[in-house]
Amino acid sequence: MSHLRSRRRLALAVPVVLSLTASLGFLPSAASAAPTTAEATRAADGPNLAYLVNTRTDRHTIASVQKAIEAAGGSVVVTYDRIGVIVVHSADPEFGKRIRAVRGVQSAGASRTAPLSAAGTTDEGAVQVLSKAQAAKLAKGAAAGEEPLEADQWDLRAIGADKAARIDPGSRRVTVGVIDTGVDDTHPDIAPNFSASQSANCVSGKADTTYGAWRPVDADHYHGTHVAGEIAAARNGMGVAGVAPGVKVASITVAQPDANSLFFPESVVCAFVFAADHGIEVTNNSYYVDPWQYNCVDDPDQRAIVDAVNRAQLYAQRKGTLNVAAAGNSNDDLDSDALVDASSPDDTTPTTRTVDPHECFDVPTQLPGVVTVSATGVKGAKSYYSSYGKGVVDVAAPGGDKFQIPDTPSKNGRILSTLPNGQYGFLQGTSMASPHVAAVAALLKSAHPHATPAQLQALLKAEADNPGCPSDPYDGDGDGVVDATCVGGKRVNGFYGSGIVNALRAVK
Repeated sequence: MSHLRSRRRLALAVPVVLSLTASLGFLPSAASAAPTTAEATRAADGPNLAYLVNTRTDRHTIASVQKAIEAAGGSVVVTYDRIGVIVVHSADPEFGKRIRAVRGVQSAGASRTAPLSAAGTTDEGAVQVLSKAQAAKLAKGAAAGEEPLEADQWDLRAIGADKAARIDPGSRRVTVGVIDTGVDDTHPDIAPNFSASQSANCVSGKADTTYGAWRPVDADHYHGTHVAGEIAAARNGMGVAGVAPGVKVASITVAQPDANSLFFPESVVCAFVFAADHGIEVTNNSYYVDPWQYNCVDDPDQRAIVDAVNRAQLYAQRKGTLNVAAAGNSNDDLDSDALVDASSPDDTTPTTRTVDPHECFDVPTQLPGVVTVSATGVKGAKSYYSSYGKGVVDVAAPGGDKFQIPDTPSKNGRILSTLPNGQYGFLQGTSMASPHVAAVAALLKSAHPHATPAQLQALLKAEADNPGCPSDPYDGDGDGVVDATCVGGKRVNGFYGSGIVNALRAVK
């Protein structure tokens, strides 16, 4: 993929029981009448722009706002009435300003800076695809009872997933939804555990459940397939194994079908609502919502993005879905006073800005109740690229590290998993760490079917192994320069949160 960008994360100390809207002091817009038709006709005759309009959830308000949208020159794409989010297209560049003045509208703004005619994933570096010859050579290192390529899956052994599979591989009543670039469900390692009835394409902001719509558009959109294999690649005597090879995986595609593969907020809103309404117990989110790496609530457009996505993910939590997300690949201390964002907006021309970590949020990772995951390498040390921060990171998991070399047939410190068209390959990133945690959460849900999302998060932290902060200065890339400082103790610290998750403990 051509958009392999690093990410930063910020802390958000908000109780799960509160909505982000309330906790940040969001207030409804001043009440006024809807724009007149005459005002709407002044709209520019240009390309359509996408907007999010967030309202109160009573039927009267939603109906009234929908009429106001039409009067203001907008067209409704889809209304999520249970959370009060309306996706709108309009050619009027002043639409957001007009609709924010409407009674019942609590926030509204553009979901992107480019027109519709015109990423957010968190893998660090290009994929390394295994050829058939390489795969055959590596398979010679497999022990009896292992999958052919399992000898190169040091990550399974690092968290006891190989041993856990012998005790309990997970329940087929538990599904992990991969919100990503699409999943190739025809892959022989994914097909046995794929749930088509819980899969969809949410790119437009409205769920498309047409058969196969959830698949990646091409082999360059490999990210979601790699993530899916890490979670639940079947133990079927082929290729690799997943951390939870007995659970199901579903694909909810949100990436734009072009080379940039951006993840826009209306697509993610659709994904969380779809997951909640289709009984998905865990979602994996290895991306940030484009086009803003940080969404600052003093900007009306970015505030609307935070509000809309948060409403959707809170709705999923209320319906029993645990949401897990990657921490980012910037090697930033996310428990800092200020952060620099030089990549936003990524759908047009980025500008460098310094953001206030108390007012600007990485979505969805910073939203309340979402499990934030940092990455580790084969030595159990923080990966050189992984962002960190006490009070920000909840748990850690193997994400790969090219500088931490394993004693495996390939000597490759990255994570081996599935790729489209029946292939396999190595990737590293917090994108790879997050699905390890999602899979362990699925094992916990299998063992504790009535556990709530909050209880699952507590269980994840309780079974984790925390190595504590390193005694020596941290030099992740070995260049002699201190790259990061770990703050905290053995119980909770900035590098690992509550610790590295443990699949074996999850099933015992």
